[in-house]
Amino acid sequence: MRNEIQPSDDIDLLIAAMPPDIRKAIRQKDQHDQLIEIILDLGRQPEARFPGEIVPLSGENSTQDDIDYVVARVGRFTEDNRAGIERTLHRISAIRNRFGAIIGLTCRAGRAIFGTVDILRDVIESGASILLLGRPGVGKTTLLRESARVLAEELNKRVIIVDTSNEIAGDGDIPHPGIGRARRMQVPSTHLQHAVMIEAVENHMPEVIVVDEIGTEAEAIAARTIAERGVQLVATAHGNNLENLLQNPTLSDLVGGIQAVTLSDEEARRRGTRKTILERKAPPTFHVLVEIQDRDRLVVHYNLDRVIDALLRGHQLTPELRERDAEGRVTSHKIETPGAAEPRRDEPEPASGRTKLRTVRIFTYGVSRKHLERAIEKWRIPAYLVGDMESADLVLTLKSQEKRKPRRLRDVQQRGMPVHVIKSNTLTQIENFLRNLFPAEDSKAEPPEALKEAEAGVTKAAKTGLPVELSPRDAPLRRIQHEFVSRCGLLSESKGRKPHRRVVVYPA
Repeated sequence: MRNEIQPSDDIDLLIAAMPPDIRKAIRQKDQHDQLIEIILDLGRQPEARFPGEIVPLSGENSTQDDIDYVVARVGRFTEDNRAGIERTLHRISAIRNRFGAIIGLTCRAGRAIFGTVDILRDVIESGASILLLGRPGVGKTTLLRESARVLAEELNKRVIIVDTSNEIAGDGDIPHPGIGRARRMQVPSTHLQHAVMIEAVENHMPEVIVVDEIGTEAEAIAARTIAERGVQLVATAHGNNLENLLQNPTLSDLVGGIQAVTLSDEEARRRGTRKTILERKAPPTFHVLVEIQDRDRLVVHYNLDRVIDALLRGHQLTPELRERDAEGRVTSHKIETPGAAEPRRDEPEPASGRTKLRTVRIFTYGVSRKHLERAIEKWRIPAYLVGDMESADLVLTLKSQEKRKPRRLRDVQQRGMPVHVIKSNTLTQIENFLRNLFPAEDSKAEPPEALKEAEAGVTKAAKTGLPVELSPRDAPLRRIQHEFVSRCGLLSESKGRKPHRRVVVYPA
């Protein structure tokens, strides 16, 4: 039996905060459940906005007394010019003049919508860290709130919400019932969100951290720290889709980040690529990325490490499309996009005297996933970790575990799956295992000369405050230099004509 989608909006409390004439005009409209926001601007007619319709609320223009009336009946405005109404999800945002006086208000109706999480429930229950993307107003925060409620109330997990601007759990010290048994930590200032994220992990032992709008490098680093401690992370970030996120130098670290590397001649021939290529820098912070196209339509990318690697190699994994119909039923299917195909699993034509390499799926039993992922990145091994034995090609475990013969390992051995054993849980032991498994893999390449020059140019521009011209390069190398400069927070442009076209780095 499907979950019923039930809204809870406390809309009467928002209407009650309006001046009497505006309150009366709104109540005459029989569309309370569709109200999006109420707009009050000094010297202009107040408006109520509904889907596809803007309704004037008075024949008179809003006065300063009208605006002051509302300000006196809502919570305190914080440094981000937002306030709320206690124990509701309504958001009141202020527009100020240059002297700091409030001369405009956007009073947005907030709603807790129960039952929306069914479209993503299996992913949330899996324990995977999930990143939600989507344009403003598409329902990211609603889905985040409902995820926190389900995890805390129905799965009995210890959930902490890091609530900047009280977007998730409402205004006031007592959180809105829409978050269930989840606990909420308020953020006193937007630039302290990363610190509160770390404090939540260190002080309150959560199993799940929920964060709305990761938007800075410090918050991206805090998210990685949380994930490395084994805590499930459910968060939203700026951007509409995965490609947007990859192009954002501040947030691309959430999906592993991008770096330019130069391959050896042999490795470039084996892969069938140029010598200088873009590769993922590190394991992604999140396991699953969800693009929210609208409230009833999601695109889900699983195994983000494989997805990012495929995109950087010019392939494209086929994501899953999930839709909810008018009856509330959820359906899913793979999106067939032109040219989309499963990656080649690193199986190009082998060089003379070498055997083909294929991607190996490894399940760890007692072995540090963090060490193994680091070693795979370091040696560029065509392998990745999976979360269940059934989808693995082999199992890696410790000698102490193998001696105990736990039931799961016995079952695997009976099915004939290879079980590899290492003596201890050290990085050296894990690297030795990988080198024995892939003896022909090359060591990590040095950064390309063009990238080194871009790094020196950025340093010089920042130090002298003057533009720095780099050496003429071909278009692929200039693109790598532009991407590096952008990640460093500086600007650059290409100047000149071939073969003298070059990158110029400008100070911030």
